[in-house]
Amino acid sequence: MHQLWNEIDRRLLIKLGTAGLAALSLPGAAAAAMAQGFTHGVASGEPSAHSVLLWTRYAAANDTTLTAELSESTDFAKVATAGSVSAKGDRDHTAKIVIDGLEPGRWYYYRFVAPDGTKSAIGRTRTLPAGPTSAFTIALFSCSNLPFGWFNAYAHAAARNDIDLVAHVGDYLYEYPVGDYPSLVEALPGRAIQPTHELVSLADYRLRYAAYRADPDLQHIHALFPMIAQWDDHEFTNDAWKGGAENHNDGEGEWTARAAAAERAYREWMPVADTRWRDYQVGDLATIFLPETRVTARDRQFEIDEIVAGAGDPAAELKRFAEGAYRDPARQMMGAEQEKWLFDGLARSTKAGTRWQVCAQQVVMGSLFTPPETSDWFGADQPDYVRRRVETGQLAAKVGLPFNFDAWDGYPAARSRLLAAAQRADADLITLTGDTHNAWAFDLAEDGRPAGIEIAGQSVTSPGYEAYTKGIPDAARVSALRRSSPELKWANTEDRGYVTVQLTRERVTANWHSVETIRTHSPALKSTHSMRAQRGRRAYDPA
Repeated sequence: MHQLWNEIDRRLLIKLGTAGLAALSLPGAAAAAMAQGFTHGVASGEPSAHSVLLWTRYAAANDTTLTAELSESTDFAKVATAGSVSAKGDRDHTAKIVIDGLEPGRWYYYRFVAPDGTKSAIGRTRTLPAGPTSAFTIALFSCSNLPFGWFNAYAHAAARNDIDLVAHVGDYLYEYPVGDYPSLVEALPGRAIQPTHELVSLADYRLRYAAYRADPDLQHIHALFPMIAQWDDHEFTNDAWKGGAENHNDGEGEWTARAAAAERAYREWMPVADTRWRDYQVGDLATIFLPETRVTARDRQFEIDEIVAGAGDPAAELKRFAEGAYRDPARQMMGAEQEKWLFDGLARSTKAGTRWQVCAQQVVMGSLFTPPETSDWFGADQPDYVRRRVETGQLAAKVGLPFNFDAWDGYPAARSRLLAAAQRADADLITLTGDTHNAWAFDLAEDGRPAGIEIAGQSVTSPGYEAYTKGIPDAARVSALRRSSPELKWANTEDRGYVTVQLTRERVTANWHSVETIRTHSPALKSTHSMRAQRGRRAYDPA
């Protein structure tokens, strides 16, 4: 996502909150491990009730066979299970292994051992519960642009004891060259990225992952919690779709080659399975679906400037578009195969008696419309294209068109199919979302009936509305957005941070945590905003 507002422009292991890990000292351990070839810590993901995927990177001249060990204690006096995996040069020396035969709902410690006895840093992971489950907490992250600032949201979450699973729903890194988002003036000194040019080749993407994964707070949260993750656009390039991207041009080669390189590097460096969409069962409490909404089947985004280009009457042209092409049922976000997987999964989950159906996906599902007040939000020093964009956005809102065609708002028929499927399944749908850099709470409806709620998280570091509407108070922006967007129940358009989502059998509680700053290295919080929804209501509780 680099749409309206973007177009308009230590420690690996410290105190872990468990007695067993409190004595571990990261700096010495991590330095020793790195000297021996373990270069980027450890990570885990893809948990089930009886298995988990483990990840590390071991740099050596040749392929190296590593032993992965799991234990219920940090001293590894008794190894619960072990397995062998090769860190291969043709996979950038990364290694992933699935360990099974584990007990459900249990924390484990893990490490990798090299042939010479060198050991990686120790990680902690957790299997998903099985059977009756009373509570489960997910931490939601997105949009972590390293040069914009410190990953203090990761640092704050890593100090907690109440998180069971981390969900990262995209823009884990950014593809831009040095000096382009952020500009050289905006970039925080000391937050360097490699390569300095834009990512295009496999080597480029690999080097950028290596730069990001050197961050201590990112290593730390990977070491402490299992993560489920899905890419959005910037893991490829801005506003990606199945046939290209806004930020891909002819001089950068074939789109298919660039997309394949980006996907390969993602699978090498992330603790993820090699499938594009998947789901996870949290006992009888929740089914978590992780769809893919970018490169499998997404049709090209509508561009409002293209719609009105050459039109003598832009308002009339937008009205024709709103009543016609905009609602084309053939336009896809996920594609027929993935829709069937998700819709069948929703029905199967509710039929089994699972309490919540959670869709951790990339782009906002609730509708947002340009408020009339935006004409006063952008200063006189803005370029002409900004002024035109704002004016066109206001015309679009008058004929019922949203301002962000890169989100589900640009694919209304596909969104209606999804929400209708949730209603048919009698699902208690919760969507967990990133992409926009700001925090949103939406009630979702279809055909005039409640269909679920959306919990959309703010970014880790990427700037939001506040960067482009300077001098406008957050309360003024939010009030105007709520008046123009009936589904919107709350928003924060000025802070960075993350969300924790607490599921119990009868209630979901969303807590938006805003960090104090990203310009200095501190996990301090500025504020937390909480909202709740009761099971069966499919809407937020009244404020």
